[in-house]
Amino acid sequence: MTYIVNDNCIRCKYTDCVEVCPVDCFYEGENMLVIHPDECIDCGVCEPECPPEAILPDTDAGADAWLKLNTDMSAVWPNITRKIDAPADADDFKGKPNKFEEFFSDKPGNGN
Repeated sequence: MTYIVNDNCIRCKYTDCVEVCPVDCFYEGENMLVIHPDECIDCGVCEPECPPEAILPDTDAGADAWLKLNTDMSAVWPNITRKIDAPADADDFKGKPNKFEEFFSDKPGNGN
């Protein structure tokens, strides 16, 4: 098992999870984070730290597509190892439906 980040992170991009990760397995895209599944040690400390509840075990229903996205994007996006400020409008996007279709970007983040 590993943890994955799903579309609840898009346009929210809180990094509280990054701050508690003991193995630095988060990677930063332009408007979301992903977890590298081969680096994740399945400790689960990140899951409760995510305000939009975007982190789930890969065993949850519907996680297969997100596991692929996390795997693919963590191979090209920069590693993020410390907390950064969330976007100013992050709270406006918590719980918004269809975020992947409307807002996903495969561009890398700014790094840390």
